[in-house]
Amino acid sequence: MTDVSIIGCGHMGSALVKGLSASDAHRVTAIDVDPDALAAVEEYSDWTTHDIDAAAESDVVIIAVKPDVVGTILDELELSPEHTLVTFAAGVSTDFVAGRTPATVVRVMPNLAAETRNMAAAVTEDTVTDEVRGILDAAGEYAEIDEAQMDIATAVNGSGPAFVYYLIQGMKQAGIDGGLDPEQAETLATQTFRGAAEMALQSDDDLDDMIDAVCSPNGTTIEGMEVLWDSDVQAEISEAVAAAEERSRELAEAVDDE
Repeated sequence: MTDVSIIGCGHMGSALVKGLSASDAHRVTAIDVDPDALAAVEEYSDWTTHDIDAAAESDVVIIAVKPDVVGTILDELELSPEHTLVTFAAGVSTDFVAGRTPATVVRVMPNLAAETRNMAAAVTEDTVTDEVRGILDAAGEYAEIDEAQMDIATAVNGSGPAFVYYLIQGMKQAGIDGGLDPEQAETLATQTFRGAAEMALQSDDDLDDMIDAVCSPNGTTIEGMEVLWDSDVQAEISEAVAAAEERSRELAEAVDDE
């Protein structure tokens, strides 16, 4: 059993609290100064408190706050070399955190799908521990990467859900425009994304082959794909990811200047 403290119960922190609540291998303490935030995760936590000092009672301490608050949290935390400290903040480097705590520091970029145990996360390969691997396994899938790649990972899996929601909106609206009611259109669009993603994860085929498998000659799918292939959709998505990556770098520079 691993004792985990999660400092910050906003969107990401609460998503992880809820995801880990289904795990028999973790005891979770939720920490936040906002009583409403604690109330929202109380049923999913083993303990809730506003006292940051309680984090020292856990094996793994996770900081799930905005980047500009991380320094303040680190100033208040009193940890030992036996602790593992995990940060979720975009642009906050391992070096920045390690210079302010004696704990083992692991940097993670998660996403909100932790709530349903479908999280995609990136973690620093040089510092990740088995305890942290266990937490990430319980919340979804993860990739161990070099820290130099963390900005692009932040853009792909951290910001990526918003880009996917935007695409789902487009599919949903097309269904509505074609005569489906909004609930029907949303069910079909969201489940289609979910099923396609699950197949992509489980299949050994590359994505081009998977597209070809759906495209019967002279069928409906190939007609739609011809429109996409002739468009700039992929380039626009790449630009969106690149913009998020650049913002992650800017945040890192701002933190490093502190």
